[in-house]
Amino acid sequence: MLEIDHIVISAETLEEGTAYVTECLGVDLLEGGQHAKFGTHNRLLRLGDLYLEVIAIDPSAAKPDCARWFGLDEFSGQPRITNWVCRTDKPRRVIGRTLPGTGEMVPVSRGDLHWQITVARNGKLPLDGFAPAIIDWMGADAPPTRMPESGCTVDQFSIMHPHAITLRSFLSGLLSDDRLTLRGSEVPKYELTLKTPSGPKILT
Repeated sequence: MLEIDHIVISAETLEEGTAYVTECLGVDLLEGGQHAKFGTHNRLLRLGDLYLEVIAIDPSAAKPDCARWFGLDEFSGQPRITNWVCRTDKPRRVIGRTLPGTGEMVPVSRGDLHWQITVARNGKLPLDGFAPAIIDWMGADAPPTRMPESGCTVDQFSIMHPHAITLRSFLSGLLSDDRLTLRGSEVPKYELTLKTPSGPKILT
């Protein structure tokens, strides 16, 4: 009922986020676009059956009348993984089981793409952003199928959090992916291990 759709790297600027990924992986990102609803813009990288999104506040966009998604209003520091997104084609069945504070489905568009995604009212997803947002591509093909292969694929996606049990309970029966590891940790952390043309690499 759920599949990992994409992993989000937030940055203070799109240029900083792009540089972080390209320097680590040795590959170029694809041009993304602008999200007028939230005043953000992005670049993308296919990772086999899912993708990586680098996102930042768009300085040329008007300030939105709602909180920006992925907690970008309060983001600062070095580019890093801040969120992950799971896709479903049965949103009504999934939304009733999401963690409190996940938010309702919000319609979003970028260019000719249209989808709906859960966005918390304050912009911050539960568990410090370690609970996934839920996306529905509304019958369209998932984005990776529209991107060229990058030569990078996911080997392991590790989520470490003090409330890993809560997250594991939510995902039970909804998501099964051998690449995903949930572990208890005093310090919340993401770690994405990738196979790349130049060998294994890790993004955090």
